[in-house]
Amino acid sequence: MIGRRLVLVLVFTVQFVCAFFFVADILSSMLGLRTRPISWEARELIEIGAAIGLVTGFVLGGVLLLQSFRARRQIEERLRRASTAFMDLLEEHFTDWSLTPAERDVALFAIKGMSTAEIAALRKTSEGTVKAQTNAIYRKAGVSGRAQLISLFIEDLMEPGKSAETAQPKSAA
Repeated sequence: MIGRRLVLVLVFTVQFVCAFFFVADILSSMLGLRTRPISWEARELIEIGAAIGLVTGFVLGGVLLLQSFRARRQIEERLRRASTAFMDLLEEHFTDWSLTPAERDVALFAIKGMSTAEIAALRKTSEGTVKAQTNAIYRKAGVSGRAQLISLFIEDLMEPGKSAETAQPKSAA
Protein backbone atom coordinates (compact mmCIF):
# COMPACT_ATOMS: atom_id res chain seq x y z
CA MET A 1 0.00 0.00 0.00
CA ILE A 2 2.83 2.40 0.85
CA GLY A 3 4.59 1.54 -2.44
CA ARG A 4 1.39 2.31 -4.38
CA ARG A 5 1.00 5.65 -2.63
CA LEU A 6 4.63 6.53 -3.28
CA VAL A 7 4.22 5.78 -7.00
CA LEU A 8 1.05 7.89 -7.13
CA VAL A 9 2.72 10.80 -5.37
CA LEU A 10 5.71 10.54 -7.71
CA VAL A 11 3.53 10.46 -10.85
CA PHE A 12 1.42 13.40 -9.66
CA THR A 13 4.56 15.34 -8.74
CA VAL A 14 6.01 14.77 -12.21
CA GLN A 15 2.71 15.85 -13.78
CA PHE A 16 2.54 18.95 -11.58
CA VAL A 17 6.13 20.00 -12.34
CA CYS A 18 5.62 19.51 -16.08
CA ALA A 19 2.28 21.34 -16.06
CA PHE A 20 3.89 24.16 -14.07
CA PHE A 21 6.71 24.35 -16.62
CA PHE A 22 4.30 24.53 -19.58
CA VAL A 23 2.09 27.16 -17.94
CA ALA A 24 5.08 29.21 -16.79
CA ASP A 25 6.61 28.97 -20.28
CA ILE A 26 3.39 30.17 -21.94
CA LEU A 27 2.88 32.99 -19.43
CA SER A 28 6.48 34.15 -19.70
CA SER A 29 6.14 34.26 -23.50
CA MET A 30 2.81 36.14 -23.32
CA LEU A 31 4.04 38.64 -20.74
CA GLY A 32 7.50 39.01 -22.27
CA LEU A 33 9.24 37.85 -19.09
CA ARG A 34 11.61 35.44 -20.78
CA THR A 35 15.18 36.48 -20.27
CA ARG A 36 17.15 33.51 -21.42
CA PRO A 37 15.73 30.62 -23.48
CA ILE A 38 16.47 27.08 -22.39
CA SER A 39 18.29 24.74 -24.72
CA TRP A 40 16.22 22.63 -27.08
CA GLU A 41 17.68 19.45 -25.51
CA ALA A 42 16.41 20.47 -22.05
CA ARG A 43 13.04 21.43 -23.51
CA GLU A 44 12.74 18.05 -25.29
CA LEU A 45 13.60 16.18 -22.10
CA ILE A 46 10.99 18.15 -20.15
CA GLU A 47 8.37 17.48 -22.83
CA ILE A 48 9.22 13.75 -22.89
CA GLY A 49 8.95 13.67 -19.07
CA ALA A 50 5.60 15.46 -19.24
CA ALA A 51 4.30 13.02 -21.86
CA ILE A 52 5.43 10.02 -19.81
CA GLY A 53 3.88 11.55 -16.68
CA LEU A 54 0.58 12.21 -18.44
CA VAL A 55 0.41 8.72 -19.95
CA THR A 56 1.33 7.15 -16.62
CA GLY A 57 -1.33 9.25 -14.87
CA PHE A 58 -3.88 8.20 -17.47
CA VAL A 59 -3.03 4.50 -17.01
CA LEU A 60 -3.03 4.74 -13.21
CA GLY A 61 -6.31 6.62 -13.29
CA GLY A 62 -7.82 3.83 -15.37
CA VAL A 63 -6.45 1.17 -13.03
CA LEU A 64 -7.81 3.00 -9.97
CA LEU A 65 -11.18 3.46 -11.67
CA LEU A 66 -11.37 -0.27 -12.44
CA GLN A 67 -10.42 -1.08 -8.84
CA SER A 68 -13.11 1.32 -7.65
CA PHE A 69 -15.73 -0.40 -9.83
CA ARG A 70 -14.59 -3.80 -8.58
CA ALA A 71 -14.76 -2.65 -4.94
CA ARG A 72 -18.24 -1.20 -5.52
CA ARG A 73 -19.44 -4.50 -6.98
CA GLN A 74 -18.03 -6.39 -3.98
CA ILE A 75 -19.74 -4.01 -1.55
CA GLU A 76 -23.04 -4.32 -3.42
CA GLU A 77 -22.72 -8.11 -3.29
CA ARG A 78 -22.02 -8.02 0.46
CA LEU A 79 -25.02 -5.76 0.96
CA ARG A 80 -27.19 -8.12 -1.09
CA ARG A 81 -25.99 -11.06 1.01
CA ALA A 82 -26.59 -9.16 4.25
CA SER A 83 -30.08 -8.22 3.09
CA THR A 84 -30.80 -11.83 2.20
CA ALA A 85 -29.42 -13.01 5.54
CA PHE A 86 -31.58 -10.47 7.38
CA MET A 87 -34.70 -11.61 5.52
CA ASP A 88 -33.80 -15.24 6.29
CA LEU A 89 -33.38 -14.29 9.95
CA LEU A 90 -36.78 -12.57 9.95
CA GLU A 91 -38.45 -15.61 8.38
CA GLU A 92 -36.74 -17.93 10.85
CA HIS A 93 -37.97 -15.92 13.84
CA PHE A 94 -41.44 -15.45 12.37
CA THR A 95 -41.73 -19.22 11.87
CA ASP A 96 -40.42 -19.97 15.36
CA TRP A 97 -42.97 -17.54 16.82
CA SER A 98 -45.77 -19.05 14.69
CA LEU A 99 -46.84 -15.67 13.33
CA THR A 100 -49.84 -15.59 11.03
CA PRO A 101 -49.38 -14.08 7.55
CA ALA A 102 -51.06 -10.86 8.75
CA GLU A 103 -48.80 -10.72 11.81
CA ARG A 104 -45.75 -11.28 9.59
CA ASP A 105 -46.72 -8.29 7.46
CA VAL A 106 -47.33 -6.10 10.51
CA ALA A 107 -44.07 -7.23 12.13
CA LEU A 108 -42.12 -6.48 8.97
CA PHE A 109 -43.67 -3.02 8.68
CA ALA A 110 -43.01 -2.36 12.38
CA ILE A 111 -39.38 -3.42 12.04
CA LYS A 112 -39.08 -1.06 9.06
CA GLY A 113 -40.11 1.73 11.43
CA MET A 114 -43.62 2.46 10.23
CA SER A 115 -46.18 3.85 12.64
CA THR A 116 -49.38 2.07 13.56
CA ALA A 117 -51.36 4.49 11.40
CA GLU A 118 -49.06 3.90 8.40
CA ILE A 119 -49.31 0.13 8.81
CA ALA A 120 -53.10 0.34 9.06
CA ALA A 121 -53.27 2.46 5.90
CA LEU A 122 -50.99 0.09 3.98
CA ARG A 123 -52.93 -2.99 5.10
CA LYS A 124 -56.32 -1.26 4.73
CA THR A 125 -57.31 -2.19 8.28
CA SER A 126 -58.07 -0.21 11.41
CA GLU A 127 -55.40 1.01 13.80
CA GLY A 128 -57.04 -1.11 16.51
CA THR A 129 -56.49 -4.25 14.42
CA VAL A 130 -52.82 -3.33 13.89
CA LYS A 131 -52.40 -2.65 17.63
CA ALA A 132 -53.93 -6.04 18.46
CA GLN A 133 -51.62 -7.73 15.93
CA THR A 134 -48.52 -5.95 17.25
CA ASN A 135 -49.43 -6.96 20.79
CA ALA A 136 -49.78 -10.58 19.61
CA ILE A 137 -46.38 -10.32 17.89
CA TYR A 138 -44.73 -8.90 21.03
CA ARG A 139 -46.32 -11.64 23.17
CA LYS A 140 -45.18 -14.41 20.80
CA ALA A 141 -41.68 -12.93 20.56
CA GLY A 142 -41.47 -12.48 24.32
CA VAL A 143 -40.79 -8.74 24.15
CA SER A 144 -42.57 -5.71 25.56
CA GLY A 145 -42.41 -3.42 22.54
CA ARG A 146 -41.06 -2.47 19.16
CA ALA A 147 -37.61 -1.48 20.44
CA GLN A 148 -37.06 -4.89 22.03
CA LEU A 149 -38.38 -6.61 18.91
CA ILE A 150 -35.88 -4.77 16.74
CA SER A 151 -33.09 -5.40 19.26
CA LEU A 152 -33.63 -9.16 18.89
CA PHE A 153 -32.70 -8.95 15.22
CA ILE A 154 -29.83 -6.53 15.76
CA GLU A 155 -28.44 -8.82 18.45
CA ASP A 156 -28.63 -11.81 16.11
CA LEU A 157 -26.89 -9.89 13.33
CA MET A 158 -24.13 -8.75 15.68
CA GLU A 159 -23.50 -12.25 17.03
CA PRO A 160 -22.38 -14.48 14.15
CA GLY A 161 -23.52 -18.08 14.45
CA LYS A 162 -26.45 -17.26 16.69
CA SER A 163 -29.74 -18.37 15.23
CA ALA A 164 -33.38 -18.08 16.15
CA GLU A 165 -33.12 -21.57 17.63
CA THR A 166 -30.75 -20.34 20.34
CA ALA A 167 -32.64 -17.09 20.83
CA GLN A 168 -35.81 -18.29 22.50
CA PRO A 169 -38.58 -15.87 23.40
CA LYS A 170 -38.61 -14.74 27.01
CA SER A 171 -41.98 -16.38 27.56
CA ALA A 172 -40.50 -19.78 26.61
CA ALA A 173 -37.40 -19.36 28.75
